[in-house]
Amino acid sequence: MAINTLKRIVAFVVLCLAQALILNHIHLFGIATPLLFIYLAIVFPRNYPKWAILLWCFFMGLFIDMFSNTPGVASCSLTLIGAIQPYLLEPFVPRDSVENLECSVRTLGWGKFSVFALILTFIFCLVFFSLEMFSFFNWQYWLLCIGGSTALTLILILGLENFRK
Repeated sequence: MAINTLKRIVAFVVLCLAQALILNHIHLFGIATPLLFIYLAIVFPRNYPKWAILLWCFFMGLFIDMFSNTPGVASCSLTLIGAIQPYLLEPFVPRDSVENLECSVRTLGWGKFSVFALILTFIFCLVFFSLEMFSFFNWQYWLLCIGGSTALTLILILGLENFRK
């Protein structure tokens, strides 16, 4: 248990630093920003306590907010993802699987993991950019930011998952 917590803390620090120092400065075509820190919220195991998922997600969002100058946007969006992740994982998990199933390509397969990550990433980007813009005045730009960031983030998540495999 201590090893898993230590791995999660290291992943927390690495993803926060990567987002704050590198990924926040990437704006592909002026619309798509990779939001890779959501990866930690996606890969929580099946039997992980829901309150702990919420705390992990809130504090990661809080650190991203502090380093990215987005007051409350990332913490709100990531906490929402932490709240729905355990319930959204259940339809993708086989019925006869173990209780402490880790959410990864190795356990779910490429198709199920990709759809699961796509749904969570899309919901995150939808909430994130809705709160960030807080206006539907320029709704085309809003939709482009959501679609572009979802696609770019999903590509990075699947690449990271392939590397982790």
